[in-house]
Amino acid sequence: MKLGRAGRPNVGHSTLFNSLTKAGAESANYPFCTIDPNIGIVPVPDERIEKLGELYHTKKVTHATIEFVDIAGLVKGASKGEGLGNQFLSNIREVDAIVHVVRCFENTNIVHVDGNINPVRDIETINLELIFSDIDILERRIAKITRAAHNDKTAAKELEFVNRIKAHLEKEEMAKTFEVSDDEDEIAWFKTYNLLTAKPVIFAANVSEEDIADDGASNDYVKAVREFAQKDGDEVFVICAGIEQDLSEMDDEEKAMFLEDLGLKESGLDKLIAASYRLLGLMSFLTAGEDECRAWTIKIGTKAPQAAGKIHTDFERGFIKAEVVNYKDLLELGSLAAAREKGLVGIEGKDYVVKDGDVILFRFNV
Repeated sequence: MKLGRAGRPNVGHSTLFNSLTKAGAESANYPFCTIDPNIGIVPVPDERIEKLGELYHTKKVTHATIEFVDIAGLVKGASKGEGLGNQFLSNIREVDAIVHVVRCFENTNIVHVDGNINPVRDIETINLELIFSDIDILERRIAKITRAAHNDKTAAKELEFVNRIKAHLEKEEMAKTFEVSDDEDEIAWFKTYNLLTAKPVIFAANVSEEDIADDGASNDYVKAVREFAQKDGDEVFVICAGIEQDLSEMDDEEKAMFLEDLGLKESGLDKLIAASYRLLGLMSFLTAGEDECRAWTIKIGTKAPQAAGKIHTDFERGFIKAEVVNYKDLLELGSLAAAREKGLVGIEGKDYVVKDGDVILFRFNV
């Protein structure tokens, strides 16, 4: 999973990136301190895989991962080259979802590029730049296929489709609210355009430490962000970049105590991962053995052969069957053999839909 982090200058997104990834992106109180996109790989916390590792006395425990791409703060006109310009918009075109960090705190020591705090205005500014960037992509496509459309029915069909999307964006609507028909061509074309405004969004409402305990319920800025997000079905989670920075310097025991003192059940990273998995419809299945215990991220609804393909293409190509046991049953009984004796290991075929927390042993032949 790959997430792109974006926001206005000085909203805290680079501080947050540093904290969550420990990647060391420069953070300073002025716009554009993040000059190049910073990339960090973060393991997805999952106690299930840790417990399986203990059970198998495994040599290696491998968590699923999230790749974060952090870009510079965007200003009005970014799509036309203002600030650091369109180069940063291109950096997030390949991500699965956009994490939009929104400033929901007052601090006179940290300047806002527009002079005051207004999260909805900030969101709309970013959205407009994303829309302009997408229109530019579509205009290039239109220029490319216009001539061919005179003699090619498929090109003419695509030209009409592209113009419909462009008209939708010109109304300052996001591409994700554009209704694509069931036509296979339209579905394929829409996917190839890779529009920024078609990507799902997770709003990270960055609040002060005083507002984190009640999850921003008493913060009017957070309320406004939540109301805005409801329109497009986007996710919102509340985070305090300062707290996350402190947490990044602690070991697991210290983190647990610190969170408890603050009245928090989970860290910002935990919230972000949960929001990402919900928004993208993801889950994890597990593999376990003496050499390695590992979590694999797949889409909800994935069938066994395609899940096997996440491990290796040969597994999918030569899929025979899958031995499946729930990780709780495996931990409780202490071994796969004991689970088999209790009849808790299923022998599943190609139509089996993998469930979250399945521990799977794939059988294949190539």
